Amino acid sequence: MLPIDLTGKRAFVAGIADDNGYGWAICKALAAAGAEIAVGTWPPVLGLFQKSLERQKLDLALRGGGAMQIAKVYPLDASFDAPEDVPPEIRDDKRYKELSGYTISEAAAAFEKDFGAQSLDILVHSLANGPEVRKPLMETSRKGYLAAVSASAYSNVSLIQRYAPLMRPGGAAVSLTYMASERVVPGYGGGMSSAKAALESDTRVLAFEAGRKYGIRVNTISAGPLPSRAAKAIGTIELLVEYYRRNSALPEVNTAADVGHTAAFLCSSLGAGITGTTVYVDKGYHSMGMEPSAVDAAKQG
Repeated sequence: MLPIDLTGKRAFVAGIADDNGYGWAICKALAAAGAEIAVGTWPPVLGLFQKSLERQKLDLALRGGGAMQIAKVYPLDASFDAPEDVPPEIRDDKRYKELSGYTISEAAAAFEKDFGAQSLDILVHSLANGPEVRKPLMETSRKGYLAAVSASAYSNVSLIQRYAPLMRPGGAAVSLTYMASERVVPGYGGGMSSAKAALESDTRVLAFEAGRKYGIRVNTISAGPLPSRAAKAIGTIELLVEYYRRNSALPEVNTAADVGHTAAFLCSSLGAGITGTTVYVDKGYHSMGMEPSAVDAAKQG
C-alpha cells in the first residue's frame, strides 16, 4: 500500500466560499490525508461562510470517516497586495468596512502570527474573477481585462511571493486553470482565457524561481468544467459539462473529488518529482482532436 500521507502538514487554501467547488474538494482531500487546513475567503461572502461553518451546514464529511476541521478562516481579497492598494470605494463598502487585514500581505502576516515562521507546507490558489466574463474578448474593456488577469493570475504570483517565505522546504503550491488557456471556448470571455494562459506560463517560471529560492514545487491543475456556484457566472456551464461528457476520452464528467485527489497527490511526497507542470484532470478531453459524435454520424451516414 502506498498511501498519500500529509500528517503533520499545514495547508492554506485561498478562495474558499462554499462547499460546492474544486477548492472545497481540495480542502477535503488534503484533510483526509492528514493535513491541517486554513482558508482565505473573499470578504463579501465571509460572514455567510463563517455562519455556515458554525451551523454545520457545509459538507465536512471525509472519505474514510471523520469530519474536516478548519483551523482558521482569514478574510482575503486577492486583488489587493497591501492596504494602500485598496481604493476608497472598496474600503468604504459595507461588506468591507467592518473588516481589516484582507489584503494578501496582511493575510500572510496574520498566518505567520498565528502559526509561526516556516509553518506552511501547502499553498492552494483556488480563485478567479473576471467582471466581464460574459463579454466576448473583442467587447472587453481594458479595465475588465486587467481585472481578470489581476484577480485570476497575478494573485497567484502575489500569494507565492508572500507565503513561500513561510513554507518549509519540500512544500508545494497548486493552482487551478482551464482549457480556455489554449483553445477557444466561446462564452468564456472578459479576458479570462488570457488570465488562465498567464497562470500556466507563470507556473513554469515560479516553479524555477521558487524552487531554487525556497525549495518548493509549483504546479497547476487544468480541470474540466464543474457546475459550481462560481462557474455559473459564465452562463453556459451546463452546456460545457454535457459537451465534455460526450466528447472526452472517457465519456464521463470529472468530479470535484477527482481534482481534490490530484491536488493531494501533487502536494504529497509522492509528487516530489513534479513541478512546473499543467496536470489535466478532465477525463482525457484535452487529448481529443475530433468529436466522437462526428465520427459516429459519418459512419451512420
